[in-house]
Amino acid sequence: MAFEIHISEKQAGDRKGEVYELIDAAGTVRAEVWPQHGFNCLKWQIRQEDGRWADILFTMPDWETNAVPTRSGHPILFPFPGRLRNGKLNFEGREYQLPLNDSTKQHAIHGFTPRNPWRVTEWNSDDDSAFVTGEFNLAKDLPSALPMWPSDFQLSVTYRLFRDRLRVETRVTNLGSGPLPFGLGFHPYFRLPGVNDSDVGGHLLRANMSELWESEDNLPTGKRIPLPAAVDFREERLVGATELDHVFTSDPTRAARVDGMSELAVLSHPQAMGRVQFLVNDYTHNLVLFIPAHRHAIAIEPYTCAADASNLSARGVDSGWRVLPVSATWDAAFEYRWLPTKL
Repeated sequence: MAFEIHISEKQAGDRKGEVYELIDAAGTVRAEVWPQHGFNCLKWQIRQEDGRWADILFTMPDWETNAVPTRSGHPILFPFPGRLRNGKLNFEGREYQLPLNDSTKQHAIHGFTPRNPWRVTEWNSDDDSAFVTGEFNLAKDLPSALPMWPSDFQLSVTYRLFRDRLRVETRVTNLGSGPLPFGLGFHPYFRLPGVNDSDVGGHLLRANMSELWESEDNLPTGKRIPLPAAVDFREERLVGATELDHVFTSDPTRAARVDGMSELAVLSHPQAMGRVQFLVNDYTHNLVLFIPAHRHAIAIEPYTCAADASNLSARGVDSGWRVLPVSATWDAAFEYRWLPTKL
């Protein structure tokens, strides 16, 4: 099965730019990557028996006119995922102030990368897959934010589409003159193909998370607590009417291993054409489960750290917050595997 890459110009909201379509030559699986909107993999689709494309990733119906960067597809969250209390980062004796851009306008959220254009540096295809690589360098792509973070950085992300999976490869490079503090997260939204329910309540979820970060006003207190029964998904169960906006944590090395990676979660549905298996490397100890108010999708979000991780770390809490030395690099990989339903 040969793969191809098609490049076209599209517009969403007030931004126009090239969109990269990764597709197999037979037209059975495809993905769309939008560099001008945070290098978001907006679509991951499979072909239905009736010839129509079916979405695995969820996109808001008004994307073309209202391209909110963190409500559709696969947003990339860096150099911190989740909220940062009061938008303040204290690092090595200096305080940095970030925009208060969460829904309450009291905290910073999701870093710089999801809301700004990226640069595409490479793309190619072969018999087994197609890929596109994008880069976001703070000095080049958002120089106005340089005073807001301790060090310049480059985040490189490669989306690699196979017949049965979407692989996301990442590399962080410290380009500055001092240490680089960071955390990385993704915010993908899912609604499985073949499901005609009015909301995601009929989906089945298993999440290999053993604890919950206790929170107050959507920010972790620093305390890990046993899973309340209402959000305990260690055994597969219906999502139902559960309200989810929680940060979970666990040791991924204790989860089932698949090709050297840890199984973070599995999402399925009795009527779906298949299920999605979430695989991560051992850096990823945290998972956010979130159902937006419209309940048409569920976000299953791998994070390398907790929300507000820098402040937790400053208090001596092991939050997953990382510090990268000057000129050093850090690599991680994530996979979303599509497992078709056996007929």
